[in-house]
Amino acid sequence: MNQDQLRVYLIEDEEDLREALVYSLTQMGFDASGFADAGAFYRAFAVSRCDVVVIDIGLPGEDGFEIAAHLRSIANIGIVFATARGTVEDRIRGMREGADAYLVKPLHPEELAATLEAVGKRLRASADAPVRREQDVGEVGKWQLTNGDWCLRDPDGQSLKLTTAERAFLVCLFKERGAPVSREDISQALSGNQSELLDLQRIDALASRLRRKALNQGMELPLHAVRGVGYSFE
Repeated sequence: MNQDQLRVYLIEDEEDLREALVYSLTQMGFDASGFADAGAFYRAFAVSRCDVVVIDIGLPGEDGFEIAAHLRSIANIGIVFATARGTVEDRIRGMREGADAYLVKPLHPEELAATLEAVGKRLRASADAPVRREQDVGEVGKWQLTNGDWCLRDPDGQSLKLTTAERAFLVCLFKERGAPVSREDISQALSGNQSELLDLQRIDALASRLRRKALNQGMELPLHAVRGVGYSFE
């Protein structure tokens, strides 16, 4: 596989659509594979991880929201929902579960390909960011970013592993040492490109998800929303 070729796993229970999308993505230069349900996907993922996963929500057994929540807790990969469910409530839930993008069927292969390229670009930008030495780790009060900023350590010594988006978010806040950071600046840090600012709702969803994830490990983050500005970590 070409080093720059994105590996994409698509979870879609409608066989004709799954095969058509996998074929189209392959023709457009992606390393694409399709799976009918969560079980088949997890088996393949355990053997060889993908860069981005495209998930339908209405799947047999474990649904798309559950798959996304599980992946966000264990892996740093791109997540794109591709579903017939286009309500505001579903979109918001999708973002809260960690979606990098939310597409509503019917899907156009070129639109899906462009979305995957954008997500892959953000993932590469974050992965290529320089890793700092342990002695240069970011610190706010007694909270620290360690292991090249991939872990958040609380004052009691507990560590929380971070996803790509969570890492970029916290690095942006830690740089300001407790001062508020605007949603626009956070968006630019997450996208890696000033001309491709993210939907600001996604930043709120990311903050909410990060708080929940920390609480599940017994860590209460000093992460605060600043009305009319953005967020601070103090």
